[in-house]
Amino acid sequence: MELGCRVAVGLMALAALCVAQPVKFKDCRSTAGKIIIVDITPCPLLPCVLHKGQSYAVNVTFASKTSSQKTVAAVYGLVNGILIPFNIPNADGCKSGIQCPIRSNQNYHYLNYLPVKEEYPSIKLVVQWELKDDLDRYLFCWKIPVQITN
Repeated sequence: MELGCRVAVGLMALAALCVAQPVKFKDCRSTAGKIIIVDITPCPLLPCVLHKGQSYAVNVTFASKTSSQKTVAAVYGLVNGILIPFNIPNADGCKSGIQCPIRSNQNYHYLNYLPVKEEYPSIKLVVQWELKDDLDRYLFCWKIPVQITN
């Protein structure tokens, strides 16, 4: 079962890489890693227009500066200086395209999805996406402007 899940995640990562477009992002505390590229499908321009009821593939390529047995992701909407948590399908980075344990000086491809719920308000905001190691250090942290719409 686990092998099937890993194959499915690998295929999703490959599909996302084939159609993803790099976006300009702002790094926000990536101390234990270095972001190489952020791809969001579809997001051809900033701000990313996110439609309610849709789900968006997020693929981050990063280089780790540390070793870690596990990773934990968190996503927030930054509204008027307040971080509001967004739910993502899987907060475990080791089940989101990354083969753990993480090793220092290696590149990794993180893949997850951001579902935009119907009940979200139509609003402009900044999305902040974080991935932390087992010592609570940021493997990556990036921000992009988005607009949630119908």
